[in-house]
Amino acid sequence: MRITPRLSLRPVITALAVATMAATATVAVDTTPSHATPSHAACNGYVGLTFDDGPSGSTAGLLAALTQNGLRATMFNQGEYAAANPAQVRAQVDAGMWVGNHTYTHPHLTGLSQDQVDSEISRTQQAIADGGGGTPKLFRPPYGETDATVQATAASYGLTQIIWDVDSQDWNGASTDAIVQANARLTDGQIILMHDWPANTVAALPRIAQDLAGRGLCAGMISPLNGRAVAPDSVG
Repeated sequence: MRITPRLSLRPVITALAVATMAATATVAVDTTPSHATPSHAACNGYVGLTFDDGPSGSTAGLLAALTQNGLRATMFNQGEYAAANPAQVRAQVDAGMWVGNHTYTHPHLTGLSQDQVDSEISRTQQAIADGGGGTPKLFRPPYGETDATVQATAASYGLTQIIWDVDSQDWNGASTDAIVQANARLTDGQIILMHDWPANTVAALPRIAQDLAGRGLCAGMISPLNGRAVAPDSVG
């Protein structure tokens, strides 16, 4: 009696495994989220995300969260921290952020003499430049406190004073939800105050990016010409 040889299933199983792996790989590629900065065609307006008081030990995590969510921002650095963390200043620029002047020691400027104000601003310009951050064009007075002397001194260094339209209150212990809601109030051209160090601010960034995209808004640069948020390449 002739016995018909059993067919080997190994080639079939191998083929199925290869096909399954290929399909899985395709799905993985197709569903990987894109963190690229939105094209101008997708932007109906721009807002200015700003982060004060860096650079610090928190800066690397903040920069990672910003880039992963396709966001750019203006970092208002303190001079003493820029001098102590020059590599983080360079990292800010390398991540596509803009660097501004936030004084050297974060004082109440309106209580200082003109010479003291000058020192706070000039030393910060130098510290940022030494760290690879270029020459800042934007200046934010600590606490938003300013007067004619402060503005004139800043202007003498080619700096445009920038305050804010919305305060996220992250410096005051605001929750992640509250920070997201504050950003949701931004409209075209407006600027929000946030800070380099709060963990809740970093946690809010994915939802901030999602909200802005849903409203056709993109994170832009702050124009030194008018102090408003604009398209990143609209100002030389």
